[in-house]
Amino acid sequence: MCARKPLKILLVEDSQQVAETIFDYFEGDGHHLDYAANGTLGLQLALQYDYDCIILDVMLPGVDGIEICSKLRESGVATPIIMLTARDTQQDMLQGLNGGADDYIIKPFDLSLLEARIHAVVRRVRGDGFKKIINVGSLQIDLKQRLVTRNESVLRLNPSCYKILLLLAQQSPRPVSRESLEVALWQDEVPDQDLLRRHMYQLRRS
Repeated sequence: MCARKPLKILLVEDSQQVAETIFDYFEGDGHHLDYAANGTLGLQLALQYDYDCIILDVMLPGVDGIEICSKLRESGVATPIIMLTARDTQQDMLQGLNGGADDYIIKPFDLSLLEARIHAVVRRVRGDGFKKIINVGSLQIDLKQRLVTRNESVLRLNPSCYKILLLLAQQSPRPVSRESLEVALWQDEVPDQDLLRRHMYQLRRS
């Protein structure tokens, strides 16, 4: 492998054999990998930590890869995602890509091809591959700094209000359903519905 800056990669894969093969290949070159053997842990890690790239299997226990990908994008996570799967139908590929994946590799695959795909999507995001600023009217959201301004005044938002505003801005001018907002905030563990109303009230007063 060519000498490059070490990457921090999240691997979400339920096959121990595939995971060990990927670990051996990438850690041997100094890259750091975190690992999740199921979708539930993979989603938690992807939401909690920053990665250069996520390698995401489609068929996973807990939460499948396509659902993970969609939830990450709904939550504003722009980390490049490469999906791994043994399913090679066009419908499966389109479903993954439309869910927010950046690339799609069919098992079995060559590790050097996976490496090349990873560096390609990382180059894209470090360049202009993803928006770093979202503008909606007088509102501006700096995704990298998680900074929100309106008419150049900084808005102090708690994490929940930030997630709500980010999703609304990303979908603007399309309406956003209550269900989409609840998923962005709490995934599958939705609390009392009045809590969303309180967050919306706080956001309107900001």
